[in-house]
Amino acid sequence: MKQQTALITGASSGIGLELAKRFARDGYNVVLVARNEQRLQTLKQELAQFQVQCTVHVKDLSTYSEAEALFQELQQQQTTVDFLVNNAGYGLFGEFTETDLQDELSMIDINIKALTTLTKLFLPGMKQRENGKILNVASTAAFQPGPLMAVYYATKAYVLSFSEALENEMKGSGVTVTALCPGPTKTGFESRANLGQSKLFKSGVMDVERVANIGYEGLMKGKSIVIPGFKNRLLANSIRFIPRKWVTATVRNVQGKS
Repeated sequence: MKQQTALITGASSGIGLELAKRFARDGYNVVLVARNEQRLQTLKQELAQFQVQCTVHVKDLSTYSEAEALFQELQQQQTTVDFLVNNAGYGLFGEFTETDLQDELSMIDINIKALTTLTKLFLPGMKQRENGKILNVASTAAFQPGPLMAVYYATKAYVLSFSEALENEMKGSGVTVTALCPGPTKTGFESRANLGQSKLFKSGVMDVERVANIGYEGLMKGKSIVIPGFKNRLLANSIRFIPRKWVTATVRNVQGKS
């Protein structure tokens, strides 16, 4: 059987990096995509021990042209993508009236537009081959509004809704779509989002390797939604029974800086 290939965006750090390691360790070729070439090359050297093919593509996926260029390059190289991991993304903390608009628009481009574009480009081939798996990294933020991170929470709600809809459309096709919804995780995300002093992250975070492994195993089983951690699953599933204004007020309190 031909060795299969996983494409992982945001592979230079955090969950994406750990997923790249897991795919390579299990014998899959990997296509590493991120903006930081030095980190990608370092990761490529580390993955050499697994004797799989590893290629690096330095792309800024906030622009459609870069996502399309990635697709075209892989087509020219005759690389079939069997696993698509849409992991690239970031957050931004602060009241909406005070945060930077361009930063938020770029966040939408990465968290939503890039994920949608890559899925649009690679999913038809998977469907035609009747084989493939997509992992979209959402968040427990997807289950409720998020005061002080309004745009980020909204982007992750899109990712979850989009993934669930595609999972339904792909039933019986041989293709599965999984949404990974981690809670607070030690990935460096909190630094980029300026969340270091937030009570949310001070209340406890999950280990990034554990989160990645849970997501990987859920993907391989074809699960539609994967929420790592009992507490995170409990909170995500209980929200539907609580008045939304209470939920929003609670998120605002937990998200505030201590």
